[in-house]
Amino acid sequence: MTQASTSRAWLAGLARAERGRLGLAVGCGLVAGLATVAQLVLLAWLVTSLLVEGRAPSTLFPAFAVLAGLMGLRALAQWGQETLGLAASLRLRRRARRELLDHLERLGPVGLTGHHSASLAQRAVDQVEALDGYVARFLPQRYLAVLLPLVILAVVAWLDWLAAVFLLLAAPLIPLFMALVGMGAERLNEEQFDAVARLSRHFIDRVRGITTLQLFGRTAAATGEVQAAADDYRRRTLRPLRLAFLSSAVLEFFAAVSIAVVAIYVGFGLLGYITYGPSDQLTLFSGLLVLLLAPEFFQPLRSLAQHYHDRASALGAAEGMVALLDETPRRSGLTPAAPHTARAVAELEAVAVSHPERGRVLGPLDLALAPGEVLAISGPSGVGKSTLLQLLAGFLDPDAGERRLAASLHVAWMDQRPLLVHGSLADNLRLSAPEADDAALHRALTAAGLGELVAGLPDGLDTRLGERGVGLSGGQAQRLALARVFLSEARLVLLDEPTASLDAESEVVVIEALLALAAEGRSLVIASHRAAPLACADRHLTLRDGRLEEVTHD
Repeated sequence: MTQASTSRAWLAGLARAERGRLGLAVGCGLVAGLATVAQLVLLAWLVTSLLVEGRAPSTLFPAFAVLAGLMGLRALAQWGQETLGLAASLRLRRRARRELLDHLERLGPVGLTGHHSASLAQRAVDQVEALDGYVARFLPQRYLAVLLPLVILAVVAWLDWLAAVFLLLAAPLIPLFMALVGMGAERLNEEQFDAVARLSRHFIDRVRGITTLQLFGRTAAATGEVQAAADDYRRRTLRPLRLAFLSSAVLEFFAAVSIAVVAIYVGFGLLGYITYGPSDQLTLFSGLLVLLLAPEFFQPLRSLAQHYHDRASALGAAEGMVALLDETPRRSGLTPAAPHTARAVAELEAVAVSHPERGRVLGPLDLALAPGEVLAISGPSGVGKSTLLQLLAGFLDPDAGERRLAASLHVAWMDQRPLLVHGSLADNLRLSAPEADDAALHRALTAAGLGELVAGLPDGLDTRLGERGVGLSGGQAQRLALARVFLSEARLVLLDEPTASLDAESEVVVIEALLALAAEGRSLVIASHRAAPLACADRHLTLRDGRLEEVTHD
């Protein structure tokens, strides 16, 4: 199955869950169309009564009242169609976004390493929102474009079958051009989504590296690169717009020509210049009604053509989302078995891990971790230390062997670049304990060695931080991340190079805080190159050729 057909099947599956509301939207649209036909029939009868039969306007007041009622019914039905379509679209987009976010959660940090955060955000926001017009407008209109023209064609055929033939001959031209335009529009929309994803990545990377760019005097060049990327996106955006305007002009041309042909036929038929078929039976009522119904015959098809670009945009967006959803997670999400040793926190037995681009990285290896134990892992860069921590954290499953974890085990993760968000100190601390009060926050900060610093800040816990902890030094950021670990209830704490960017003084403070965590009965696994974290461990293992070896200290 091709990517395009997979995307269509995924969209169809989402739409099936909303077929009730979409069916009601089609029903409302059909009521609006029937009210329009009845309104035009009554209008033609009123004109005939006034001009041909010479009836007084006062005698036609009930007919005018019915005409006003039909106009109100038509407006109410159109409102219902729009409201139901939007409700179905909102629910479908929620379901699509939930499915996408759930899959991102299943992929985990390991599965998302190859994706830029800007691309992921663009898929979860812009591409999901691109489904709106497809669901709210195109799907209901697809059925109305068949049902309403058939109703109008039947009425016109009842009045004059030759005029119906003219309409029937012109009708296939609009779907034909819609299909031709749609094939190009789908490709252009897919390219546009790729372009906006590249622009998002480009812009975010330049913003994050603005300090480095300023140090090396490259801000002007970076600004030029962003402008060039934005200009490329502008040109790509105009392509589907040009195609939309061109296709609309072509469709309007054929519709106008078809209506003109019907108008000429009716006019010459009423004047007696055409004697073929039923033309000599035309009256002012039937001729006027045919003329009034001709534009309405093409209107559902023209509306479908307008919304056909919503379909192309949705299919272009769906291809990007389906490509992400097709990625296989490296973890099953199943609850691991309990350790064989009663007091063990985690056990690895004959586990092995392979990466597609690197082959086997770990294993087979065995490991058992006791409560309150501080385990240090060392080894050259790229040997698999981070992979071992990811395995213990459950970010990936072993390709062979078995991982066993204690029941209801909470895991905390901390590396040399902890995640700090734009917000207050309290906001960053409550990422691990949303319900923690200020007293608990202060205790955690004191345990991490930041109590005096926060006490001296004018705004205290409300002190604002920039993205990635702008406003704190490297050591302070590490200690703030440690305070989050203190706030959490994690019994297993995994630390990847926690002191790599710290000076000696800050490193001592961080190590003391780590030992305080161990004193609480928490198990620590520290992957590091530095001597100080390795020296404080109860046990020191080194990774060599994917296997763990005991390191003894004299």
